[in-house]
Amino acid sequence: MPGSNFKSVGVNLFTRCPHNPIITTHILPYPANSIFNAGAAVVNNWTILLARVEDMRGISHLTVLRSKDGVTNWIPDEAPSYPPEPEKFPEELWGVEDPRITFLDDLKKFAICYTAYSRRGPQVSLAFTEDFKTFERKGVILPPEDKNASLFPCKFNDNYAVIHRPVAVGQDSNIWMSFSTDLKRWGDHTMILECRRGAWWDSHRIGACPPPLRTEKGWLLLYHGVRSTVSGQIYRLGIALLDLNEPTKVLKRSDEWIFGPADPYELIGDVHNVVFPCGWILDEDSRRIRLYYGAADTSIGLATANIDEIFDYLETCPQPKQS
Repeated sequence: MPGSNFKSVGVNLFTRCPHNPIITTHILPYPANSIFNAGAAVVNNWTILLARVEDMRGISHLTVLRSKDGVTNWIPDEAPSYPPEPEKFPEELWGVEDPRITFLDDLKKFAICYTAYSRRGPQVSLAFTEDFKTFERKGVILPPEDKNASLFPCKFNDNYAVIHRPVAVGQDSNIWMSFSTDLKRWGDHTMILECRRGAWWDSHRIGACPPPLRTEKGWLLLYHGVRSTVSGQIYRLGIALLDLNEPTKVLKRSDEWIFGPADPYELIGDVHNVVFPCGWILDEDSRRIRLYYGAADTSIGLATANIDEIFDYLETCPQPKQS
């Protein structure tokens, strides 16, 4: 299987871009500490990244970057594209973080699920845009503590569906799915994936990464898993396949991690040993996936994979017991 040109460990379905890290703070027209965890979309044949940028105070905002080829020559907005507005939205007092972008088929708009951070803890907030130039805030849609949320692009039995990671005191951090008719009131909460305790690579907590990707075989769900070690935590990626019509049904789940920190920019940064993607793009013609990920909470990397090789790998994976 294709892997990193730095190390061959784990399954490594994704191959790193030789230009990595493709984006650092040096590209920004204003001072910033770090840029990472970017949502991704394609608009008028331009690749759009909506990246989390941490300023020199430690407060995060979101900034748009555009590229024709999705790899090089990124053009950032001249100022923060989506700064926190705590005066109107107090849940954003300590910043806005980790956006996931979904184009909603029925509304013909891009929906952005992001983490609003304040004294209340992390909360899932929602915004809409059509052009990534103007944004319509909708505010908090799920109570704290909750994050790692993304919407499916279509409805199921007239209901929107969101994947998210709520956390209750003393409980494991697992992946849940909830449903809503209006994107405001959510119910039918179902846990779909649990972290695996013990020595597993995803034993400490798990959470969804980019929005689920619709394919002919089901919904591809990429998720991060965290293992806590004596030298700190390690963020790696696993993959699952959800039923196309009943997305709460998990068809396959990888036992191994399929991508993890290996190169220096992933191993050392503001948070060591982290690969954390919030966006991916599938090119239907080439069958290639472009995965944009935060590296060590400091920069943005790019990795690619062939979707048919992912399907072949998933065929070897077990179907987990439903929670």
